Amino acid sequence: MSRRAAIHRKTNETDIRLKLNLDGRGQSRVSTSIRFFDHMLDLVARHGAFDLEITAKGDLDVDQHHTVEDVGIALGEAVLKALGSKRGILRAGYFLMPMDETLAAAAVDLSGRPYCVVKAKISAKRVGDFQTELAEDFFQGFAQAARANVHLRGLYGRSSHHQVEAMFKAFARALRFAVSRDKRLRSVLPSTKGLL
Repeated sequence: MSRRAAIHRKTNETDIRLKLNLDGRGQSRVSTSIRFFDHMLDLVARHGAFDLEITAKGDLDVDQHHTVEDVGIALGEAVLKALGSKRGILRAGYFLMPMDETLAAAAVDLSGRPYCVVKAKISAKRVGDFQTELAEDFFQGFAQAARANVHLRGLYGRSSHHQVEAMFKAFARALRFAVSRDKRLRSVLPSTKGLL
C-alpha cells in the first residue's frame, strides 16, 4: 500500500506545494528561497528515508516566519494523510544525533495529540540566511498538523550551525522510526484506546 500525500497550502502569506512518500529513498527537491532551510529539509528527507518535494513561495520581504511555519504545517498534514489509519506503524520513535561537538535528542509520538517542546540554547540569531529561532516554529507547525508529540533538545554544542542541523537530523530519524511498519502487528492500531 502506497503511503504518499500531496498538499497544497495557500494563504495570503504563503503558497506551498508539497509531495511526500514515506517509503522513499531519501530523495528531495526543495525550494523555499531560504537556502539554509532548504538544506535542513533535504536532511529531513535523507535521514528520514522519505522522498520529499517542496516548492514554497512566501512573504519573505516581511519575514521568514510565515514560510518556515507553513512548511512545517504542510509537512505535518502530509505525514498525517500518508499514514492513513496508522494501523501497523510503530507510532513512536526517538534518536540521539551526534554532530562533532554537538548532541541533539528527538522523540516523536504520532499519538493524535499535538504537543511540542523544543529546548536548545543557540547563540547565533542566524545560521546562513536562516533565523534560528524559527526552527521551533517549524516543529510546532509540524506537531499541530500531524497531531503528534514532538520533543527536541539541543543537549550541548558550540556551533549554532551544528546545533540546528543535529536537531533536524534527530527529528528525521525519530520520525522515520515512528512511521515504520511493524511486521508483527500489521493490522493493529498501536493504541489500547482504539483511536489515534
